[in-house]
Amino acid sequence: MSTMYRDMIATGDDPSAPQRVRLERKGDRALVTLAEPERLNALSAPLVRQLRNALEDLVREADVRTIVLTGADPAFSAGGDLRMMKDAISKLADAPGTTDVWRWIRGEFGAIARLIAHSDTTFLAALNGAAAGVGLAWALTCDLAIASERAVIVPAFGKLGLLPEVGTSWALTRHLGYQGAYAYYLRGEHIDAQAALRLGLVQEVVPHDALLDAAEQWCDRVSAMPLHAMEMTKPLLRAVADASWDGALALEEFAEPSCFTTEAFAGAVRRMLAR
Repeated sequence: MSTMYRDMIATGDDPSAPQRVRLERKGDRALVTLAEPERLNALSAPLVRQLRNALEDLVREADVRTIVLTGADPAFSAGGDLRMMKDAISKLADAPGTTDVWRWIRGEFGAIARLIAHSDTTFLAALNGAAAGVGLAWALTCDLAIASERAVIVPAFGKLGLLPEVGTSWALTRHLGYQGAYAYYLRGEHIDAQAALRLGLVQEVVPHDALLDAAEQWCDRVSAMPLHAMEMTKPLLRAVADASWDGALALEEFAEPSCFTTEAFAGAVRRMLAR
């Protein structure tokens, strides 16, 4: 039986669809660009499926240590595709009902968020413009986020009658607190790059033309670290974000001894003693 979800997958996987995701490799890093600028990189089925396939391939490559996710100017991503939403509304009376929307949100939007969070690869969001909806959710899920001076965080959920989705509620309450996140949702006001920096939503703001250079510098920092240190620190920090103090301490205690067995640690000790 044909369902809306299957139809969306088929549309997204259509080999004749234009390429909406650009991939550039440079050594141990990759730059992935959402590339449908005339529609502000709205998350059409082809863009989502192409992005998922590209990221799944990259995280399987042991040589790729950092993935930079950005958008083709003028936006990072306008979020969900309104055309797809309109089509979904017209089909919700079909037999699968809302479960088909759930399949797409969980199976595609959510799958990309989980891939970013659960892989050992460092993900860096380089916000070049407006970031809204699920595009914003992916950026907030990344391990680091930097912004050009033109970047804007757009709380579009409430105006559309939607809820924060794909992990956005989790990220916002941790950065802003419950009341801060509630006010953000209620006001619906845009957050510019400098305000995002003050709130801890991004870690750096740079001139627009320097955004990718700044991303390269963060990639250099990852490259300079011992491989095991970054791969082990990412799941540790994500786990302790929701752990008790005792739980966090126990996780660290189990992880740390492994580092003592590495040449990276032994070499660092020798160099420090030699000074």
